[in-house]
Amino acid sequence: MKPDFEKGGGLIPAIVQDAASGRVLMLAYINEEAWERTLATGKAHYWSRSRGKLWLKGESSGHVQLVREVRIDCDADTVLFRVEQQGGAACHKGYASCFFRRLDNGGAWVTTEERVFDPEEVYSK
Repeated sequence: MKPDFEKGGGLIPAIVQDAASGRVLMLAYINEEAWERTLATGKAHYWSRSRGKLWLKGESSGHVQLVREVRIDCDADTVLFRVEQQGGAACHKGYASCFFRRLDNGGAWVTTEERVFDPEEVYSK
């Protein structure tokens, strides 16, 4: 069985979870090429909707995701990558997880963790 890329017009969501802790790190999208490259290399590849191209997670930052397990949902239109996150951060804004903000009772967004790296230093290379 492989993902049904036709359902999403060629792209399907990929939920990315830390294999050790179970923490959700990010949500990305994959197309068939990203799927094949991920399986072939053991490193997470995604489709960048903003850049319109395939990318290896960590190609700029060095924070590669080593895929330890792959799961597919019941409709075959979403995958779950359980990864070993290299460099301690999945988020391009420098946080371990892309879900670093929480909505408080007053309706304000609160940053709940410290940055692992400074994005301006990492991405200015």
